[in-house]
Amino acid sequence: MKVRNSLRSAKTRDKNCRVVRRHGRVYIINKKNPRMKARQG
Repeated sequence: MKVRNSLRSAKTRDKNCRVVRRHGRVYIINKKNPRMKARQG
């Protein structure tokens, strides 16, 4: 999982990416390509 300051560039990599908030952190998950995960931090 990549840890990034800004998730805007990570979100636009693939059209299946979704932004999810969990436990006060912002994540990007992708069901079709599970390797495209990122966390803001």
